[in-house]
Amino acid sequence: MIPLMHLVIRMFHDAQVRVLEEHWSMDPPDMVVSLIPHYNRAFKQALSRISPDAPLVTILTDIADYPPHFWIERQDQYVICGSSRAVTQDRSLGYPEGHILRTSGMILHPKFYEPSRLDRATERRRLGLYPELPTALVSFGAEGSMEAVKVASAFHHCRYGVQLIILCGRHQQATAKLLSMRHGVPVFVQGFTRDVPYYMSLADVFIGKPGPGTISEALAMRLPVIVERNRWTLAHERYNASAVALQNRAVFEIPSLLDAILSDRSPRQTTSPVGLAGVAAVQ
Repeated sequence: MIPLMHLVIRMFHDAQVRVLEEHWSMDPPDMVVSLIPHYNRAFKQALSRISPDAPLVTILTDIADYPPHFWIERQDQYVICGSSRAVTQDRSLGYPEGHILRTSGMILHPKFYEPSRLDRATERRRLGLYPELPTALVSFGAEGSMEAVKVASAFHHCRYGVQLIILCGRHQQATAKLLSMRHGVPVFVQGFTRDVPYYMSLADVFIGKPGPGTISEALAMRLPVIVERNRWTLAHERYNASAVALQNRAVFEIPSLLDAILSDRSPRQTTSPVGLAGVAAVQ
């Protein structure tokens, strides 16, 4: 479906640029930071007409790009990326080294780095689980998936002592099905929640899809990760199953990178505004 979506985006490209120009002309930006794919070409064209000296910075929220025209466009801008593969992809499009800024991983909410002070045994009991039983957290992202039901069914005849915390996201069908099932192991089912760090802190292992954010969140919480990768895996998520960052501090590194770009005010520079020493200092 991605090529079809890109065709539709190209059809409305000029209209997108006009909307952005009208918006930015009311308050011309000093810098634009994009955290979404597909529209960075429109961002750049509109920005060049309204604030030609203002840099465009794209922060990849995927571990790598899925070219063409997904995250990285062949244009004058900065790219902040969290993997060596993304850096190689930037270079292949002719980006100067100073416009390729590497972080140690994916940007995550700071709460995933906060030390947990919970009593796991007490909290597991509160959810109706056993305090000492190995616990797997099952999640297929914020939208959820019926794959969670398949995982729960696979544990139905498990011969080993284990229990499940299943986060179903917004998938009401999966939530209803899991709540109505008779499980062979202890199971706690939760619909959409913003308390993912809480549930991860109660788990011993993560099971789910190779979404870049979910994988990075689990690793930040020091959970071993088990994900599926097959012909049905989203094309732009397949690489995620084979590339992870165990010491990811991107959310704390990126502000200094943006500050350096904004202070320099030179989107055409050929030397990096912040080197490895700058990143190390933030860590």
